[in-house]
Amino acid sequence: MNITFIGGGNMAGALITGLLQKGFDPTAIGVVEISAESRARLSAKFGIATHEEISAAAISGDVIVLAVKPQQLHGVATQLHGLLDGKLVISIAAGVRSADLSNWLGGHAVIVRAMPNTPAMVLAGVTGLYALPGVPEHQRRQAETILGAVGTTLWLEKEAQMDAITAISGSGPAYVFLFIEALQEAAMELGFTPDQARTLSLETFLGAAKLASQSSEDAATLRARVTSKGGTTERAILVMETAGIKRVISQAAQAACLRSRELGDELGKMGAGG
Repeated sequence: MNITFIGGGNMAGALITGLLQKGFDPTAIGVVEISAESRARLSAKFGIATHEEISAAAISGDVIVLAVKPQQLHGVATQLHGLLDGKLVISIAAGVRSADLSNWLGGHAVIVRAMPNTPAMVLAGVTGLYALPGVPEHQRRQAETILGAVGTTLWLEKEAQMDAITAISGSGPAYVFLFIEALQEAAMELGFTPDQARTLSLETFLGAAKLASQSSEDAATLRARVTSKGGTTERAILVMETAGIKRVISQAAQAACLRSRELGDELGKMGAGG
């Protein structure tokens, strides 16, 4: 499998890092990137081939990974007309629907849409994947191999589920960071230094997440185990439940899902006149 990334930003770098750590041959990876500085950095760091612009020679591989901003995707797609010839196209551009991308690519339909999240930067991400009908099994496996290099993958049966993926795992790290931020502030209010508050908050979150991931029991059961009758945790949880924390989190996820659908509609109109 030979892979060409179009766009050499952070997520492309994370994917390349993951692939190389899994033993992938760097000579089988190329990047098209307009920034000379970024090309030099990628070449020096990974030992891969880089190209300034899209051409038949630059995208001669089996798989094309579109790793540009959603607003740039229409322009990139029009440059790929006539150059794909059955190649697998993987898009990690948030919000752009497969049907719109297929249209921008001149009807090319061998497309897998992917929604990774930012923990992919430390090879601990989770990615939702959706393949257009008719994408062969071996090309689905190729997509899974590439995105699996930075964490866990989850195949979706319906593309509409991608909006929910965006709301839960795509935006989810920000929810976690907000909770960590609040816990650190609470720790400082209780007398800890900023460094101590950071350590206590991060290590508590990391440990709890690890315990939950390695346990066969659900989160509610694990929470109940910590919450002794009449104890300190029960008092804290009561404050959170009175404030409607679960309801607020659910409403936030619903709002993110709705905004994802709206963005899909807006981005789909970008190429309407093209």
